[in-house]
Amino acid sequence: MNGIPGFSPAREIPFNKKGSLSDQINNLEEQKKLLQLKLTLHKSLSLPKSMFMYRSVLFAIISLFISLSVYGQKERKIVILHTNDLHSRLEGFAPESMYTPLSVNDDRTLGGFARIASLISSEKSADGTTLFTVDGGDFLMGTLFHTLKASAGFQLPLMKKMGYDVVCIGNHEFDFGTDKLADIVNSSASNGPIPQILLGNAIFSTKSTADDNLENLFSKGLIKRTFIVEKDGIRAGFFSLMGKNAAEVAPYSAPVTFQKISKYAAAAVKELKSRGCDIIICLSHSGLTLQKDGQWGGEDAELARKVKGIDLIISGHTHTVLDKPLIVNGVPVVQTGEYGKNIGKVVFGLSDSGTRFVSYELIPVDDRIQGDRQTDSLISLRKTILTEKVLSGFGMEYGRPVFETDYLIDIDQQGNLDESNLGPLVADAIYYYINRHNNMGCDVAMVSAGVIRDRIVPGMQTPADIFRIMPLGSGKDDVPGYPFSRLYVTGRELKNILEILLVAHKSNSDYYCFYSGMRAEVNPDKGLLRKVKKIDIIKPDGQIINVDFSKKNKTLYSISANSYMLEFIGIIKKKSFGLINVIPKNSEGKRVTDMSTALIDMDEAKPGLQEGKEWLALIEYLQSLKDVNENGIPGPDRKYEVPVRAIVPVK
Repeated sequence: MNGIPGFSPAREIPFNKKGSLSDQINNLEEQKKLLQLKLTLHKSLSLPKSMFMYRSVLFAIISLFISLSVYGQKERKIVILHTNDLHSRLEGFAPESMYTPLSVNDDRTLGGFARIASLISSEKSADGTTLFTVDGGDFLMGTLFHTLKASAGFQLPLMKKMGYDVVCIGNHEFDFGTDKLADIVNSSASNGPIPQILLGNAIFSTKSTADDNLENLFSKGLIKRTFIVEKDGIRAGFFSLMGKNAAEVAPYSAPVTFQKISKYAAAAVKELKSRGCDIIICLSHSGLTLQKDGQWGGEDAELARKVKGIDLIISGHTHTVLDKPLIVNGVPVVQTGEYGKNIGKVVFGLSDSGTRFVSYELIPVDDRIQGDRQTDSLISLRKTILTEKVLSGFGMEYGRPVFETDYLIDIDQQGNLDESNLGPLVADAIYYYINRHNNMGCDVAMVSAGVIRDRIVPGMQTPADIFRIMPLGSGKDDVPGYPFSRLYVTGRELKNILEILLVAHKSNSDYYCFYSGMRAEVNPDKGLLRKVKKIDIIKPDGQIINVDFSKKNKTLYSISANSYMLEFIGIIKKKSFGLINVIPKNSEGKRVTDMSTALIDMDEAKPGLQEGKEWLALIEYLQSLKDVNENGIPGPDRKYEVPVRAIVPVK
């Protein structure tokens, strides 16, 4: 065929197999135009009949390339599977004693990594699908599994094996501070490949070295601001955001700060577009809120309004369940809820004209799904290690029941917190534990709704189930959980704390508090600082002491809570617009400036400070209850079937 005038091999314009889909389509278009031109030239030569064979071959070649071009223009299917706020729920959603991931239709638990792994594997094997699997932050922190991360990272390598491509950092990844987060990432990476971690809008301090270890992970590439995943010739660009509220509730992220999400997002989109991405996806740990008019709003809705060029926003942080996407300015915003109870599936079409949103569904991760055997085996091995290194010192095993209940003990963070029966139980547990183990005890125990992370579902409860209720924080020892602190305030200051917290929770449910050892009468119709009418301190022996609010009363009353919770005292002045300033004191009435001096020693007979932990307090209190079935396992106290209120409304 080299003898045919005007014909040369089609390789004159190379076909870039490694380029993006749009690049491939453009190459095919150029090939098509070239061959059409050569056909025109060939016809103008008026070839004799003896050249009919060559003409037929030429037409066949042209048809082939036209067919390839048409195929290149066919819409490609992109699937994005996504989760958010997993909080290390490797074993599903309570109680774990009922979780049977390797069989179907025989339990009522939700979630679990073995089931999620099966869903990812099934989608990956679907014909004609290009799959990306991502997580929108807070993938760590919430179960016993997170307790050994800094020394032996397990979850991130597991997520990579499951099929996750990209995860982003949320506020709870900072729960142990920037150095511990750096240790977790380094430890995880030393145990095998991990998904690409993103932390897009972080600003590292130029004055402090406290965040240097975390910043160094960017130079290693273990954490990035943006990332491009290329599969099947499709270039998917990802970037992540930490929203304003998420940053505010991540106090241990300091000295890291965070750039305004809309400003950073605009820059990230511009960068990813310049790098030839076919689709741009934002992992935003910022969240959505339901407005008074019944419409969805919040930081991620505002982001979609302000920033152009984002094809999809995968939201997190607010634990919002969206069974259909929120479309803002043509941009779908999606979120799955929490704890892996659902996995989201977004489908896009991609052609030479760009991306097109096709569909979205929320897939329940329940007992209809048979879990992945390898994933379950790795998790089972990890449970054995947790027994050896965390639980055995307290005489417990991972799967051995410590309590049972035949009714739900719950807290609804998005609902009416006055109706919680779990909050009062936790407060009672803290009060019981401190007064039992420390000679000075406490007058009032308090706990914030924001640190209660789970509920007690009917059935047998293992240490893992109870730990999930109060899983946050760490102290100076190797035992997970926030330690307890104790501060002293006057009667007037105690009243003012209650007054402000009664109002503050209306803007943020995390500020809603439950109390034990105290009963207060309040008139909710009264104005600021005028609601609290009466406070009684109820001693462990039942003695009732009425609190005098007058300035002349210098009697000090002790308040105990976890060390993080007592930092709430710092919001009193801010929330009262400067009208109230509570001065935290020690038992001698001297001002406390270093909160570490307020830690409670839970075993004064031993040298050094023995920290107490909320989850241990809760287990000990539950085990002190009566064994109603006489089966060796304590049962529930019937008084918690209805809310036990320490704050009583009166007129």
